[in-house]
Amino acid sequence: MQLSPSIFKAYDIRGIVPSTINEDVARGLGRAFGTMAMQQGERTVAVGRDGRLSGPGLADALMAGLQDAGVAVIDVGMVTTPMLYFAASTLCNSGIQVTGSHNPKDYNGFKMVLGGRAIYGDDIQSLRRTMELDSWVLQSGGSRRSVDVLADYTARIVGDIQLARPIKIVVDCGNGIAGASAPAILRAIGCEVTELFSEVDGNFPNHHPDPSKPENLRDLMAALKSGDAELGLAFDGDGDRLGIVTKDGNNIYPDRQMMLFAQDVLSRVPGGTILFDVKCSQRLAPTIEAAGGKALMFKTGHSLIKAKMREINSPLGGEMSGHIFFKERWYGFDDGTYAGCRLLEIVSRAPDAGVLLNALPTSFSTPELNVQCAEGEPHSVVEQLVAKAAFALPAVVNTIDGVRVDWPDGFGLIRASNTTPVLVLRFEGHTAAALERIQADMLALLRQVKPDAHFSEAAH
Repeated sequence: MQLSPSIFKAYDIRGIVPSTINEDVARGLGRAFGTMAMQQGERTVAVGRDGRLSGPGLADALMAGLQDAGVAVIDVGMVTTPMLYFAASTLCNSGIQVTGSHNPKDYNGFKMVLGGRAIYGDDIQSLRRTMELDSWVLQSGGSRRSVDVLADYTARIVGDIQLARPIKIVVDCGNGIAGASAPAILRAIGCEVTELFSEVDGNFPNHHPDPSKPENLRDLMAALKSGDAELGLAFDGDGDRLGIVTKDGNNIYPDRQMMLFAQDVLSRVPGGTILFDVKCSQRLAPTIEAAGGKALMFKTGHSLIKAKMREINSPLGGEMSGHIFFKERWYGFDDGTYAGCRLLEIVSRAPDAGVLLNALPTSFSTPELNVQCAEGEPHSVVEQLVAKAAFALPAVVNTIDGVRVDWPDGFGLIRASNTTPVLVLRFEGHTAAALERIQADMLALLRQVKPDAHFSEAAH
């Protein structure tokens, strides 16, 4: 097969339709993944797709490829990525979601689970080689049946969540696939829901479905301001990430959500290890430890966090990007709807959700900043930074994923993105002056290696 190497990312396969992702690529992936699955004794694979316009054609071609390899395909239709993960946790052990996640409308791709593990890194490159060499194994016996998982998925969440009181909320689904399921589930747990942009529309006519970008939360903030709802929830295009906004317009970023989730989970799993990525606030670890848990900082990447959680039996993990992973009471995969329900369960015990959320420890911080680089350049820049990163005590340097330097009053991070040719920067200070100092120190380090570095707010 003729393939664009750029579509094989660290955690998924993703590109632009039809130039780098098309039905031939989808069928080839089905054959390659099906071959890998059958070799591992996995004979059944669930397939879902989000609301993108290219989804039906790509999903059909993918399922045909899986059948070519002898796989029994369960077609779960148009669902969120977490609903596909749910199918791959309850109906079988493997699945593929056709999704462009939070990317622009002409993108699409594939998120994969094999034998209960998220596929990433070397496994994705192995699929690439099988596709390039046409070295898949085709066999008869493939089949396809359709299953609707919405009722079981809804029942599983509703049976798990107990609100202490009803809550009025506004939900912005951004015309992503969560609009087809999340509002009804939130009503079923006892919320009064005002909906924004729930109609699934792959053109995303109102705003881009990425709640990590403040500009995509403006409609939600306006609705909270003008109405009597207590809290706002926003979902990304494929429903695996969550955004939270208080009535007074404060964006409760995922690292602060994690403080609340950790306190709650640790009340039932004392001493548990809570995992979070290098982009998270310096305020998170002390909050976890104060609640009786062990705090473990790890590399960014939803597949990497999930794998590490399995390895150390962690009850909870989270990323600054908005992926929250509950193993306690749930399956360990990231799910925006379920995380939203868990958050509502916690805040329903307080008389005012906004007061509780706004009281979480906070700092002065930048959004995620990007430095554009040439293809392949970010990782070499980071290698040079690691060699040069000699900061005087009391600074502590962590190189698990890029260079993160922690001072007593804040941190700075420079890491290489695993998905696009950019450096990712984030700075935090306990005071505005500390933030300014840390940012200046880190940029001085970066410019020793890359004198032409200019950053902008990260675009996804």
